[in-house]
Amino acid sequence: MINQIGQVMLYVNNQDEVLKFWTEKVGFTVLSDQNNGQGMRWIEIAPTKEAETSIVLHNKELIAKMQPELNLGTPSLMFFSDHLEELYKEFTDKNITVGELVNMPGGKVFNFADPENNYFAIMEKSK
Repeated sequence: MINQIGQVMLYVNNQDEVLKFWTEKVGFTVLSDQNNGQGMRWIEIAPTKEAETSIVLHNKELIAKMQPELNLGTPSLMFFSDHLEELYKEFTDKNITVGELVNMPGGKVFNFADPENNYFAIMEKSK
């Protein structure tokens, strides 16, 4: 039986640039930054150290060479926020590419892009 999502793999072209985006602009925390000594580096990030699900940043080019059958496309991720409008303003102030703040049946939502133009969404959802 599966009881939760543990990690989401995000394949990127520039791990350092994307890591800087997620930590400095979005506010995520680095849980681990590991390198196997043979060029394989994986960086685990999450909104907090206590988060149950994390994102692992992998080098897209290296993974494509190792496992050419993998789908290296960006996963469609939906994040939740208790303070969506404040977060929208914060992202805008930090020059993060954001879409319009829109009302959906489930609540307000907006999307944003990382430096590699991978888009993600954030929805207002109280705990």
